[in-house]
Amino acid sequence: MSAADTTTPAKLPPPARHTPPTPPTGTDARPGRRPPKAAAAIPWALLAPCVLVLALVLGYPLVRLVTLSFQKFGQSQLWGFQPAESVGFDNFGKVLGDSEFWDVVVRTIVFAVGCVVFTMVAGMLIALLLQRVSGWMRTLINIVLVASWGMPIIVATTVFKWLFDSDYGIVNALLSKLPGVELIGHNWFASGPQGLAVIMLLVVWGAVPFVVITLSAGLTQVPKELEEAARLDGAGAWGVFRFVTLPILKPIIVMLTTLSVIWDMGVFPQVFVMRNGHPEAEFQLLTTYSYDRAFAVNDYAQGSAIALLTVVLLLGVVAVYMRQMLKIGEVE
Repeated sequence: MSAADTTTPAKLPPPARHTPPTPPTGTDARPGRRPPKAAAAIPWALLAPCVLVLALVLGYPLVRLVTLSFQKFGQSQLWGFQPAESVGFDNFGKVLGDSEFWDVVVRTIVFAVGCVVFTMVAGMLIALLLQRVSGWMRTLINIVLVASWGMPIIVATTVFKWLFDSDYGIVNALLSKLPGVELIGHNWFASGPQGLAVIMLLVVWGAVPFVVITLSAGLTQVPKELEEAARLDGAGAWGVFRFVTLPILKPIIVMLTTLSVIWDMGVFPQVFVMRNGHPEAEFQLLTTYSYDRAFAVNDYAQGSAIALLTVVLLLGVVAVYMRQMLKIGEVE
């Protein structure tokens, strides 16, 4: 037996067990962190001023609108000669039973869809072109877009009235120079479709800058590596746009489309000013139709009912928007 076998190995002390410290309780539990209740109240405190302003600016008019829509309220009630009478859903029944109202609804939807489609297509094309021009040209175009976007609606409408004037309009003069075209003295507002097409062009002209600027910002977030990989896989320009650019821009496109629908269904000053404050029947949209019922016919109750039905239509658009955004959030 060797010495190594007879030597007793030294016994090492067991490792010390460190008990984790008990976290303190109370307000000092986590330095730099607020208590849960206080942290949950901060967002509400920050939103309170905005909610208060909205309640003052929109709350009372909306409540008054709903109240009037369920009452008989005309000039006699406005001047205090007769008290307002509750009529239940009679105003809505008269409005929904009027064929003219449904003509206005269809015209408004067609007008809004046309404006949205042309706005989004033109905005996307211009935004894509801006990615392929030099820096100084991009800056110049952005300045022009912001200038046109910031132009007051009344000024822009007046300019378009002059451009399409039957006697002195520059559009008629330029189009008449084309072979076989003679539009000198042509009145664009002699028919509803042509007049609404001019107003649609005015709305698109005013809405395109916002769409272009927003989409241009979104295009800067498209990874160049994905585009290069798609090109290496054999995708052309349309393939890169469809399978790479468009999916990344989808949340922005959904937002812009929804906002455009809401704005274009609420068009009022363009039609009102273009028709000198008296839109004909074939130019009536929901906004001008509600205004005429309230202030031209002096039936404020039916005007309020039409406005409330318009709000319900717009809430349907908002519901579709929220559903699409939730779907996008689930996919991400």
